[in-house]
Amino acid sequence: MTVKKTSIILLTYNNLDDTALCVESIRSNTPADSYELIVVDNHSTDGTPDWIQEQTDIRFIRNESNRGFPAGCNQGIQTAQEGNDILLLNNDTMVMPNWLQNLQRCLYSREDVGAVGPVTNCCSNDQQIQIDRSKESSLLSFARKFNRAKPNYERKIKLVGFCLLIRRTVVQKIGLLDERFYPGNYEDDDYSFRIQRAGYQLLLSKNTFIYHKGSASFGKDPKAYQTALEVNAKKFEGKWGFNATYSTFVRYDILSFMQPKQNSPLRVLEVGCACGATLLKIKEQFPNAEIYGIECNAASAAIASRFADIQSVDIEQVQLDYDTQTFDYILFADVLEHLRDPERALRNVRQYLKTGGAVLASIPNIMHYSVLSGLLNGNFTYQDAGILDRTHLRFFTLAEIIRLFAVCGYTLPVIQSKQLPRSSQSNEWVDRLVAVSGEEKRQQFETYQYLLKAQMGPQTSEKGAAFG
Repeated sequence: MTVKKTSIILLTYNNLDDTALCVESIRSNTPADSYELIVVDNHSTDGTPDWIQEQTDIRFIRNESNRGFPAGCNQGIQTAQEGNDILLLNNDTMVMPNWLQNLQRCLYSREDVGAVGPVTNCCSNDQQIQIDRSKESSLLSFARKFNRAKPNYERKIKLVGFCLLIRRTVVQKIGLLDERFYPGNYEDDDYSFRIQRAGYQLLLSKNTFIYHKGSASFGKDPKAYQTALEVNAKKFEGKWGFNATYSTFVRYDILSFMQPKQNSPLRVLEVGCACGATLLKIKEQFPNAEIYGIECNAASAAIASRFADIQSVDIEQVQLDYDTQTFDYILFADVLEHLRDPERALRNVRQYLKTGGAVLASIPNIMHYSVLSGLLNGNFTYQDAGILDRTHLRFFTLAEIIRLFAVCGYTLPVIQSKQLPRSSQSNEWVDRLVAVSGEEKRQQFETYQYLLKAQMGPQTSEKGAAFG
């Protein structure tokens, strides 16, 4: 494996103590001849620039204003030695032994890998792992053992930019970070999708751990951080045509119903697969799986089509061309409530389900206390997300869910209740509703969403479902 030298780009904005720890960890745990360190300071006022200038092994860029994360990183990329791979690193991290070597092995494990990232103790996107510190004398001793593990890579549809190693040829092909995402957030989502659009894969190196404090700069002003998230989320959606969070969410709750025989062939179809995050996780958990998707959003479908067999169609407008009895599982994760005629869709897909196969679905519950309490106060206000999502066309209670699947020729061997944390005031509302309707309805008032497994069979009734 011929590996290029790496330009590590560290962006700073105050937090000198964190920066000093990060720099020292790089020096201690990275071969000296394998990298150059570039620090871009966004007008720190806590002595950070003076400290950096005292260091003899750092290339320093000092800004007279806070240019934000994407622009600062771009300055570092443009300053990097020609030909070097690029590594973006937050200054609230501490790298660990073998970290860069492991990431490089991951990056060069295949010709079509464009960028890789590590796991950590504080991160979104399933890059966070649990660390039992009681069994280790120190974080360093944990990392020494963890980072010696056999290579273990997982394909992702996005990687978080707290530590991101990017192949130089990828940067040359797709360009710099998009500076419209000032001051930060969503520039890494955007870059992840641009990398894939250029024909490359993203890999998570699950045998590489670094420490991440998390939100060291943004966390000091939570209101500003939340505002930046909301503004940049809209910018991302305007650019790409889909919501980055909703469209990349893995439905572990739905996957928990899947119990195929070990190493057996498996075919899965997800209706409304968005960018395919759940399908990709299925492929990772069940390597023998063949994954298929239907997605009416062409932009999302284009991402999913890079690793799955995707049809970018409206399931209510076309006749599907799969062979009969093709799929072991057909998924409707928060989809049926968006359809004009969910009954017709469920009847239609029955022919594609194998004998013994199952439809796995999640459906929001209109009988949830939050909706009923609002209704009793005269409100039925649509929202951007949730039970009263403005894009919902149909609404369901438990009885209506059971009736829907029964008339379509399914039995419901399993229905699970998904609930959200409740305040004391919310519990009071539930008690009031129960006082009117009876104690047997309590769980229905508390249920935010139903998760279910449906199989072909005779009609059923509410008593025939295993509800828990």
